[in-house]
Amino acid sequence: MTWVLPTGEAELGHHDACARSRKEHTLMNKKTLAAGVTALAVVFTAAACSDSDTGTTAATSTSTSPASASTPTEQTAAHNDADVMFAQMMIPHHSQAIEMSDMILAKDNIPAEVSALAEQIKAAQGPEIDQLESWLDQWGAPTSMPDGAHDMPSMDEDMGMGMDGMSDGMSGMDGMMSDEDMQALSDAQGTDAARLFLKQMITHHEGAVEMARTEIAEGQFPEAVVMARSIVETQQQEIETMRQLLDTL
Repeated sequence: MTWVLPTGEAELGHHDACARSRKEHTLMNKKTLAAGVTALAVVFTAAACSDSDTGTTAATSTSTSPASASTPTEQTAAHNDADVMFAQMMIPHHSQAIEMSDMILAKDNIPAEVSALAEQIKAAQGPEIDQLESWLDQWGAPTSMPDGAHDMPSMDEDMGMGMDGMSDGMSGMDGMMSDEDMQALSDAQGTDAARLFLKQMITHHEGAVEMARTEIAEGQFPEAVVMARSIVETQQQEIETMRQLLDTL
């Protein structure tokens, strides 16, 4: 026996089957799309991580590159004989200026302006001595000039050095006071002492300025050249101040 469905029921069954087929097809498309999106997300994430790692590696490589770093050996080597001589000569020169300043500060009846200048000289030149000694230590050089060093042509010609008297008050160095000069300052009192101090210190400063100019022209160590420029500027100003003070005494 063969059963025959009514026409309406047959059509309804056909429609239900089509609907289920479309629904299943849609679900499959959604799953496929979701899978595709997930795959793309994984790809982009991996790429971003790769870029980040590359950037970090590059940054690390750049930051640790030694190309621009200077070693202690390079810093020590960046000087020449002119730098060494400048330091060796300026140390005793500054030391005598401080000694002269101490002499005038120990006296009574010295004009306040002269005493203030002496304090200013000590405050400037004391730290410079420490710095000069530090450089010589870094360079492995002695703090005093060896015998015969005064024969270097550049210093003799530029500064008129005659260093044979170094052991006797170093009076051969430009601007340095002799033992007799220092004794005269020690013996002077009051206004006479102030005037003598100013006259002697003007000469002393002029010698330091010439030494500093030689370092500027011939030196190689950058910090020493900077100090030399500062000495020229500072001591020229003090020379002018001392000349003005002399006119008032």
